[in-house]
Amino acid sequence: MKVGFIGAGNMAGALVRGIVAAGRFPAEDVAVTSLHGHSAQALAREAGVDVLGTNEELVEQTGPGGLVVLAVKPHAVAGVLAPLADLLAEQGSVVISLAAGTPLARLAGLLVPGQAVVRAMPNVNAVVGAGMTAVCGNAETDEDQLDAVVGLFETVGSAVVLPERDFPAYTAIAGSAPAFAALFVEALARGALRAGLPKALATRIAAQVVQGSARMILDGGTSPTQLADMVSSPGGTTIAGLCALEDAGFSAAVVRGVQATIDRDQEMARG
Repeated sequence: MKVGFIGAGNMAGALVRGIVAAGRFPAEDVAVTSLHGHSAQALAREAGVDVLGTNEELVEQTGPGGLVVLAVKPHAVAGVLAPLADLLAEQGSVVISLAAGTPLARLAGLLVPGQAVVRAMPNVNAVVGAGMTAVCGNAETDEDQLDAVVGLFETVGSAVVLPERDFPAYTAIAGSAPAFAALFVEALARGALRAGLPKALATRIAAQVVQGSARMILDGGTSPTQLADMVSSPGGTTIAGLCALEDAGFSAAVVRGVQATIDRDQEMARG
C-alpha cells in the first residue's frame, strides 16, 4: 500500500518523517504535493520521498486502494477534493482528512458516493513522535482500511478509533490540551522562579516531571489518583499544595476549559 500527502506543512512533515523512520512505508512508496511546491520539495529532500507536481499525479501514483492524506486547511478542503472526486473513486483510494472541524458527512458530500473517507485528528505532539490521534471512518471504510490508517498514525505516537460524536471531547483533551499542559508547566516554573530557581532550569524540571508522571500512568498502570496518593504524606508538603490548588479552583477550572473547547468545536462544526 502506498500513501500520498496533499499538503506539506508541519503536521504532514511530522507524519512523513515518522512513517519513513518507522519503516511502515518505504520512502519510495510515499509522495507529497503542496500548493506552491517549495515545502513539498524541502520535505522530499529531507525524507527521501517523491514530490509530484499535481494532486492528480499523486492520486494516480498512490495507486488502487492507496491512502491519500488531505493535509490542508479546512477552508481549502472543497477546492482540493472536488476536482479529484472521480479519480479517487476510480482508484478506490482511502481519503484521510486532517481538516479540523470538518465532519465526515461534509467530506463525503464532496466525493463520489461510496468513497471510503476517514477523519483523523493528530495533535501537535506528533512532531516529536509522541502524538495522539483519533480516527473515524465512514460506512464505506472497511476494517482493513481503518487498521491501515491507525497504523499510519501509530508511527508518530498512539492512535484510537472513536465515534465521530466523541470528536469534540477528544479535541479538548488531545488537540487543545497540549496548550493546557504547557500552561501548567509554565505555572510550575514560575512558582519555582519566585522561590529563586532559574527559569530555564525550572522549566526543564517541570516538563520532565509532567513527562514522567504521564509515563507512570500510561506505561506503569498507575491511576492518576494512585499517583497523587503515592507522593502525598499525611500533613506533608504535597497535600498542602494539592489543597491550595483545589481551594483556588484548579480542577473546576480545567473542567471548564475542556467544556469551553468542546462548545467552540461544536459551534465551528455547525458552520
